[in-house]
Amino acid sequence: MEPGSFIRKKGGELSIVKNGSVLNSIPSSNIKRVVLAKGVSLTSAVLDYLVDNKIETVFLTRNGKFRARISTDENSKVELRKKQYFLLSDPVYSKKFACAAVNGKIKNMSNLMALRGRDYKDRQLSEAGLALKSFKPVYTDSFDRIRGLEGAASALYFRMFKKMIKNKGFYFKKRSKRPPLDPINAMLSYIYTILLSEVLTAIQIKGLDPYLGSLHEILYSRPSLACDLVEEYRAPVADRFVLELVNRKIVKKDDFVFREKKDAYSDEKDMVLNRPVEMKPKFRNKFIESYEYMMNTGLFYPPENKKLEIRKIISRQISQFIESLENKTTYKPFEWKR
Repeated sequence: MEPGSFIRKKGGELSIVKNGSVLNSIPSSNIKRVVLAKGVSLTSAVLDYLVDNKIETVFLTRNGKFRARISTDENSKVELRKKQYFLLSDPVYSKKFACAAVNGKIKNMSNLMALRGRDYKDRQLSEAGLALKSFKPVYTDSFDRIRGLEGAASALYFRMFKKMIKNKGFYFKKRSKRPPLDPINAMLSYIYTILLSEVLTAIQIKGLDPYLGSLHEILYSRPSLACDLVEEYRAPVADRFVLELVNRKIVKKDDFVFREKKDAYSDEKDMVLNRPVEMKPKFRNKFIESYEYMMNTGLFYPPENKKLEIRKIISRQISQFIESLENKTTYKPFEWKR
């Protein structure tokens, strides 16, 4: 994450170097994944090592947006992609998958809200968690209705989101995205972007086409399938993570830069450079470290009746999606339970 730094390989180690000083060194044999923010470079020796050893390498913007991924693409899965194109082009199957993605997202939002309602003895949270279950699209609905129910459920969830915040130093009025208007929205947008890149990478590793999904329409440069399959993780992974940082007072208001909100932005670059709130570099590094700790700590995974690292859960779920394509069955999203 450190701007102006680069990674070099020396002997059996990879080192992060800036201004002639080594910031950190890691045995190259221990490297499983490399994530680089814009402004960090690699030597050719490091690049050769990553490619030769098929180490997942992802490039992000400073704000956490996916830029690119090193891919050797040595196992082209044509038959799998043919099934994906055929089935997700079928209106009935496509709507069944869209419903599964929405219902999985809603169920996990409901579970999180109901759990916090019990923890905090908050009747309104508990009732909202129960009310979310009424938003349940079925495949006989139109795509507009399926997406409309997802939007209505999300609107209810975020109306009640502030009641899960137990730190007086932070506030949350509504979900704001482009740009985020407060620290909590900034953290949510940042982790949603990183989580999407996790799912996108896992999809590519499995050989699927990340740009053909169902719930999210096909748009230029939008990885629609990744957008569909990330929905089930928003509440139990991203939202819960941000709430933990805030409620445990790991994050402070001083960890952010605040600017006056502009009425309009000339383009995307202008919005990025002048967003109303932004994480300071030191906290952003801490945020990533905490995120990695959470991903490695993992969650309980019901299909295997044990706790798994979150990246393994994502991989298992994409394998399940592939099985649903091969068997023409309905996909079952990950259901989070404490």
